[in-house]
Amino acid sequence: MTTGLRSQRVLVDGQLTPATVRFEDGVITAITPHDDASIGVLDVGDQVVMPGLVDTHVHINEPGRTQWEGFATATKAAAAGGVTTVVDMPLNCIPATTTAAALSEKLLHAAPNAWVDLAYWGGIIPGSEKHLRELAAAGIVGAKCFLIDSGVEEFPAVTLDQLRPNAQIMAELKIPLLAHAELDLGAPEGGDPRKYATFLASRPPAWEVAAINALIALSRDTGVAVHIVHLSAAEALPIIAAAKSEGLPITAETCPHYLTLTAESVPDGETSFKCCPPIRGEANQEALWAGLADGTIDMITSDHSPCTPHLKLLDRGDFMAAWGGISSLQLGLGGIYTAAIQRGHSIAQISNWMSLQPAKLAGLADRKGHLSVGADADFVVWSPEKVYQVTPEMLKQRHTITPYNGKSLFGVVHQTWLRGTVVFNNGSIQGIPSGRAILGRSS
Repeated sequence: MTTGLRSQRVLVDGQLTPATVRFEDGVITAITPHDDASIGVLDVGDQVVMPGLVDTHVHINEPGRTQWEGFATATKAAAAGGVTTVVDMPLNCIPATTTAAALSEKLLHAAPNAWVDLAYWGGIIPGSEKHLRELAAAGIVGAKCFLIDSGVEEFPAVTLDQLRPNAQIMAELKIPLLAHAELDLGAPEGGDPRKYATFLASRPPAWEVAAINALIALSRDTGVAVHIVHLSAAEALPIIAAAKSEGLPITAETCPHYLTLTAESVPDGETSFKCCPPIRGEANQEALWAGLADGTIDMITSDHSPCTPHLKLLDRGDFMAAWGGISSLQLGLGGIYTAAIQRGHSIAQISNWMSLQPAKLAGLADRKGHLSVGADADFVVWSPEKVYQVTPEMLKQRHTITPYNGKSLFGVVHQTWLRGTVVFNNGSIQGIPSGRAILGRSS
C-alpha cells in the first residue's frame, strides 16, 4: 500500500524541493526529507509533484445535455490533465442549477460517474432571489449570472436591477457572485461570417468594460464578493486593479485560450476557436499575462464549454452561428506551462494560478490547492520538460473538437492522485469512480 510520494521536485511552500509527502486515509500527514526510508513510499525520481489542479469553471452539462458532455467523460478528462477538483457550472444542464431540487438531481447523476471531486455553483436568473437561500443551504459554493444572452433559453440573462436583490443575499451569506461580464452595447453588423475578424468585431472590449464597471459598483453598494469569469479584454485590467486598491472584494480569472491563442492565428472558418468573449489579439494577450504577474488577475480556469460536433458548424465555418465554447479541460496545464516558460513564469506561479487561488474562490482552500499537513492528498505528477502532441485519440472528453488538436505542448502528466489513490496513470484512467461531492464552503 502506497502511503507516500518521494521526488527531487516537490512543490512545498512555493519552492520545488527534494521531499517526501506522507498521507493516510486520503489526507497529508507529514512532509518529510527526501531520504525518508518509511515503507510504502513511491519514488518518482525528478518528476514534479505538486497539488492537483482546481478548475472552478467547467460546464459538464449533465443532466439534460449529456450528449454535449457528462460527468464520466468530463471528470476523466480532468484527471488526465492533473485536475483533482472541478466546480461545475449551473448551465448548460437541464434543469439549470437554479433551485435546490435541480442541484439534488445533478448530484444523483454525478455520484456514480465522478473520477475527481466536485463542487457546484448555483445559477442566478430572473426571480432567483426566491430560491437562493435554499440553494445555498443545499451546498452551492457561490452563484453565477449572465449579463448577456447565455445561448440557452433555460438560463436567461439578468438585468442589473434583477441582480441586486441576489447580490444583497449573497453578501449576507458570504458567497461569491460570479458573472459573465459582457453588456450588449451594440456592435458593427455584416461582414463575412467565415472571417474570424467579423466575429471578433461583434463582441468588442467595451462590452466587458461596461459590465465590469457595473459589477464593481454593485459590489461597492452591497458588499458582495464579485468574481469576473473568463476575462478576455485587457482594457478592463486598470478598472479591476483600481477596485482592488479600493479594498473591494473583486477577483478575476482568465483562461488558457486567451493566454495561448491569438486572433491573428485563427484560420478562416475554423469555428473550434470560437468562444465568448472572444480570443483577442497578441498585444491583448501579453497584457493579460502582465495582469496575472501583477495580481490583477487572480487565477486561470478552463471554461471547458463543449458541445456536439454539429453545433460547431465546422462544415460551414460560420463563426456567427456556431456554438461559442472551447474544450480544453485536459490540456490546461500543458498549454499554460508551454506559454508561461516563454515569459519567465515559474511552476510555483502556475500552481498558485491553477490550484490555490481557484480553491480560495470556491472556499475549499483548507483542503485543496496546496501540499500541507491536513490537506487532501491530491497530486499531479508530471514532467514539465517532456513534449506531447495533442491528438483526438488522447482526449478523454466526449467530443474531441478543440483548437489545440495538432499542437505540441510541454508538460506530460504521468499520474493524478485523488485523496491518496491513483486515478490516472500514464495515459489510462484507473480504478473506479471515487470522486466525492463537496457541498458548501469550508474556508
